[in-house]
Amino acid sequence: MDIEAYFERIGYTDSRKTLDLETLTNILQHQIRAIPFENLNIHCEEEMKLDLKTIFEQIVRGKRGGWCLQVNYLLYWALTTMGFETTMLGGYVYSTPDDRYSNNMIHLLLQVTIDGRNYIADAGFGRSYQMWQPLELIPGKDQPQIPCIFRLREEGGIWYLDQIRREQCIPNEEFRNSDLLEKNKYRKIYSFTLEPRTIEDFASVNTFLQTSPASVFTSKSFCSLQTQEGVHCLVGLTLTSRRFNYKDNMDLVEFKTLTEDEVNEVLKNLFSISLQKKLVPKLGDRFFTI
Repeated sequence: MDIEAYFERIGYTDSRKTLDLETLTNILQHQIRAIPFENLNIHCEEEMKLDLKTIFEQIVRGKRGGWCLQVNYLLYWALTTMGFETTMLGGYVYSTPDDRYSNNMIHLLLQVTIDGRNYIADAGFGRSYQMWQPLELIPGKDQPQIPCIFRLREEGGIWYLDQIRREQCIPNEEFRNSDLLEKNKYRKIYSFTLEPRTIEDFASVNTFLQTSPASVFTSKSFCSLQTQEGVHCLVGLTLTSRRFNYKDNMDLVEFKTLTEDEVNEVLKNLFSISLQKKLVPKLGDRFFTI
């Protein structure tokens, strides 16, 4: 695998040797704006594989995206190859309907240590929950970013990632009560510990998430990509475009319902994805917000 091919894929042309926070931030931002957070393989009757070579071929060579286990594993490889001190961590995702964190470790995130300071880097949560900059691992500190204000909490060795969101303006009246809209201004995202993990720790959940009827990933097809101003999301046949803080501490969220014939065109034009197999868009009943 070629690190230069990865840099080309994400459009990164700056320093390969300066291992500081600025470089880490630059890499993270390039990746989230070039590599979509998506689960389309499942809905093309293909497997979401977890070995690094397949992930590299899919995302770098095939110009596709992936879900957290794939895109953050790729980021882990890239940062480690560059020389960053990087550790895999496991996360437990918060469920709003259940008001609790997942029982199983279903999210992969990274800890990066620079000059004795620890940062959380995560390129794989997507939608309007995606961090645009690494978060310093400090409890109780508001860390404002363009998407929102992020905050880390720590209780008894367990860390929690939360966000404080803006109000939302939805011009399309028929979508103002959409189930896809986040209703909470203060949103819990996931919990995690600092116990180092390996990719093998996620093998069983990788299978579960793409096969179980209880998984949101089998219930809904989705693709999410950050832009310079916001984020595009395609869930089933529903396309949303969010512009962060477009006025008066408010996000602009525009909705459009596509036809099946329009989906491939939108994937190509907005997400730079060309699928090899037929996608069956799906919008099941599992809770999922943008």
